[in-house]
Formats: sequence, C-alpha cells, structure tokens
Amino acid sequence: QVRLVESGGGSVQAGGSLRLSCAFSGSGYHYSNYCMGWFRQTPGKEPEGLANIDEDDNARYAASVKGRFTISRDSTKNTLYLQMNSLQPEDTAMYYCAADPTGGRCGPLPPFGRHERRGQGTQVTVSS
Repeated sequence: QVRLVESGGGSVQAGGSLRLSCAFSGSGYHYSNYCMGWFRQTPGKEPEGLANIDEDDNARYAASVKGRFTISRDSTKNTLYLQMNSLQPEDTAMYYCAADPTGGRCGPLPPFGRHERRGQGTQVTVSS
C-alpha cells in the first residue's frame, strides 16, 4: 500500500510562509507513476483542490493560490512539497497530500478519484 505522511503545518501570522512536505512510501510502488497533489478542507466545507504536479514537473494551480503557492516534487526523496507564501486567514485549513496512480500524468486537481491515496493531513492556521 502507498503511504503518505504530511508535515510542516503550524501556526503563522498573515503574510507569513510555510512549507509543507509529503513523504511517499510503499514497497513495489513507484513515485513516478503517480500524479501528486494537495488539497485542503475546513469543517463543513467541500475539499478545495490546490495544485497538482506530474512526473515531468508540470504543475497546475487553483486560482485562489496561483502566484502564492508552489508545488514541487523530489523524485530522489519521493517527497512532495507545497511552498506557501503570503498566507492569509482564509488559508486556514487541514492540508492533505494526495496521490493518483495515473502513470504519472495529471488531470483535474485533487481530490482525485476512487484510486486516490491520501495522507492524514497537517493543520495550517493563519492568524490576522
């Protein structure tokens, strides 16, 4: 089974930055075969897809974070990152890493389909 573990969340003041990490593991599963992405969710609301990135480092962003957030992946470390700058209180949410076994290609932003794997999430809180 693929396992995803997020880290890097925390509390920050408005205008600050955080970098989230997501470690991918799983015997017999190859990181390069997965579209990777980030989404967030707050209680009572639908999940919001933020970004995805394919095996060739082609990235796609939601309009709400484009220009502020940067997704990247390190294939040598099987790790996904989300650099978040200019954070605002409305960015407060639980942030999840997701992996979709698409052969490395990406389509829509996460959450992905029924074959998706996701981590437990990491909380980001931005105060004004």
